[in-house]
Amino acid sequence: MVLPFGFVALNALKTSADYNAHGPVALPKAISFDNVRTFWNLVDFGQVLWNSVLISGCVAVGAVLLSVLSAYAIGIGRVRGRLWILVAFLVANLLPQEGLVYPLYYLAKQTNLYDTRLAVIIVFTVIQSAFGTYLLSSVLSAFPREILEAAKIDGAGVWRTLWQVVVPVSRPTLTVMLTFFFIWTWNEFLLPLIFLVSNQNQTVPVALGVAQGEHIVDVTMQAASALIGIIPAIVFFLIFQRTLTRGVTVGSIK
Repeated sequence: MVLPFGFVALNALKTSADYNAHGPVALPKAISFDNVRTFWNLVDFGQVLWNSVLISGCVAVGAVLLSVLSAYAIGIGRVRGRLWILVAFLVANLLPQEGLVYPLYYLAKQTNLYDTRLAVIIVFTVIQSAFGTYLLSSVLSAFPREILEAAKIDGAGVWRTLWQVVVPVSRPTLTVMLTFFFIWTWNEFLLPLIFLVSNQNQTVPVALGVAQGEHIVDVTMQAASALIGIIPAIVFFLIFQRTLTRGVTVGSIK
């Protein structure tokens, strides 16, 4: 798994002449950051990076919050038609994004949200929360009823039970969802490509396409763009790696 990243870093630090002379496997004769600087300035990568962080962060937080509210009503509240609601969320997760492009495009046009980051945030928050609701409702349906009854006896209402009982106990699962939603949104390409046409609104995956020409491909430039494009996601994963692993393998009842 690490080997492809090693080759990307290896070729990102070469000059084009060095790559053409010695190939992709050879060590660079001299470390060069020219390709990294060129790509950074070409796409205004600082702004692009901020766009991806803002969109992915808002989607992750919003989707988790929406999933918690929906799953609490379905999993613990036991609303009528619970099974059919879960089937609807499951079907929504199976829809390909290509099938959503046409209606979402015209909806964004009609609401004057086209080519805005808010449009992408709203779309992906709904998409991710559909999966989050389906997953979390299954978890909350098995939530210990003894804890809920104890909270009710202590005088806790619906909202207090949710935020002071259910959410703390479900924190490992919510952390896993938050991490996955962030990474999944970060890697999205199709919808941001269609919705974010202005350079100042583009995300990292969309900006990476700038490094590839129609007829001529600069491999070292592509490697440099890929390197600086994946570093933020890797850093985010490393920060939350321990929490992610603990959330997947450990459950607790307080």
